[in-house]
Amino acid sequence: MARSKAPRLSHVGSDGAARMVDVSEKPGKRREAFARGSIRISKEAMELVREGRSKKGNVVETARLAGILAAKRTSDLIPLCHPLALDHVDVALSESETGLAIEARVRSRGPTGVEMEALTAVSIAALTVYDMVKAADKTMVIEGICVMEKKGGRSGHYVRSSNGERASRAVSPSGGRAKRVPKREAQGVGPQRTK
Repeated sequence: MARSKAPRLSHVGSDGAARMVDVSEKPGKRREAFARGSIRISKEAMELVREGRSKKGNVVETARLAGILAAKRTSDLIPLCHPLALDHVDVALSESETGLAIEARVRSRGPTGVEMEALTAVSIAALTVYDMVKAADKTMVIEGICVMEKKGGRSGHYVRSSNGERASRAVSPSGGRAKRVPKREAQGVGPQRTK
């Protein structure tokens, strides 16, 4: 029985120095990532957001546009990220029981994944909300930013379970490398996905 390789950090060279991963030999493939996060906002401040009475303007629309711009500029913010030509970025903010939920979906046809772009879009959208609402609520909390789904890469299709359960390995349909799927999904009870 073959031993599985121990996980390693792709951005750390054998000498321990940080490095940019060489993707020059990797073919361009359709890639997609979906990330989510939220920001807790007081009821009083949320009322201002809902009514469009923030001193700085429309909070939701400004945060949505900031998230899209951030996805496009991810390699300028994170030193070892590759600059990628993005085919699509969608950022959505919706009201939740505690404030705003933020979601971002990013697509590209490139040699490397777009999860950093999706995470950056959610993060910057949340920070933009904070900036625009801080005059009314300095107690806001940004939380739960994570990758919910990733597909198109060498590691296969990853879907985070709804309860944050650790993902497990399952055999890919092509019989090739294993893919990451939540344990519950591997047992046939995972979250429903929409296209």
